[in-house]
Amino acid sequence: MSVEEILYRTYLENESSLQGLREKRLTDIFERVCYIKASDLRVVNYLREVPLTAFNPGAVLIGDTIYIFPRLIFDYYTYNSSIGVFSLSMEELLNRGFNKPIETRILIYPDKLWEFGHGCEDARVGAIEDEYYILYTGSKHYHENGKLKKLSVQAFARTEPPFREALKLGYLRIRGKDELWTPDCKDSAILKKKDNSLSFLLRLKVKNLLVCWRGELKADDLVIPVDSLKPVFAPEEWEIKVGWSTNAVKLSEDRYIIGWHGVLREDLSYVNGIALLDGNGKLLGISDYLLAPKGLNEFYGDRNGVIFGDGLILRDGNLIWIGGVSDYCMGVFITPLERVMAHLREI
Repeated sequence: MSVEEILYRTYLENESSLQGLREKRLTDIFERVCYIKASDLRVVNYLREVPLTAFNPGAVLIGDTIYIFPRLIFDYYTYNSSIGVFSLSMEELLNRGFNKPIETRILIYPDKLWEFGHGCEDARVGAIEDEYYILYTGSKHYHENGKLKKLSVQAFARTEPPFREALKLGYLRIRGKDELWTPDCKDSAILKKKDNSLSFLLRLKVKNLLVCWRGELKADDLVIPVDSLKPVFAPEEWEIKVGWSTNAVKLSEDRYIIGWHGVLREDLSYVNGIALLDGNGKLLGISDYLLAPKGLNEFYGDRNGVIFGDGLILRDGNLIWIGGVSDYCMGVFITPLERVMAHLREI
């Protein structure tokens, strides 16, 4: 039996428990702090200094410095993307007091076959025992069994502060008994290290089903054993897909929160919520929608109706969501953590 068929059967066995967890209800609890546009940036290590657009940023907080990792596009002919990095103090960010232009560097750019097409997209950044990983989408070519295939792969890079360079490690595959399968995969996050494995979240495409999964990633070869994979939640009847949106944030020894998104059938907008997980990725609680695009500045862009990923920061009791806005800029959104927790429905 193929890996994809095994995963499809696993989904069907759990299908009844994956839906009915949420309601189609929006309570937007996030305050809009600021927006950062491509024209606010100056790229210092590339001939083209000002990108056409900058959006879908990952983020990590070290001390009082927040490092932001935007997706950069310099032309729209192929939507070819790279991943940049800039830093601000948390005070500058939350008080809208940063000086422009903001010095930015390109950290990861497409130079592999499996990045040929749309390039390097949508970074999530996290630290595991002082090792910093960047998870990003490589789009959209790769070789398998002598054939050139096209899909989105979940790519990995390792880096360290102050994030001047990154080492590409490859992309994720799933191992079955007789097959090493490269899935169409994105929207991933690392929870914690377990011996020589990482507790891992990912959004897989299995027979055209787009569902949130959990599993155990072998860090030395970027392979997930198929028998470790379990579906976590699926689209509700009013959604066409769901996915993990951000890095995971540790609350306590075995409790993590993460942002997720759903895409509504009625207008194809991206709407967002928060999930509470244990260290193995088991779902403990989930909200309805808590953040959604509204008004001209958030709804109108190259891809309308989007607030998407990718950075989630906990600071002084506040949850800060740094996300892309309609594929043209970055938004900073903030709310008290206790307010988020009050909206979680226990599973």
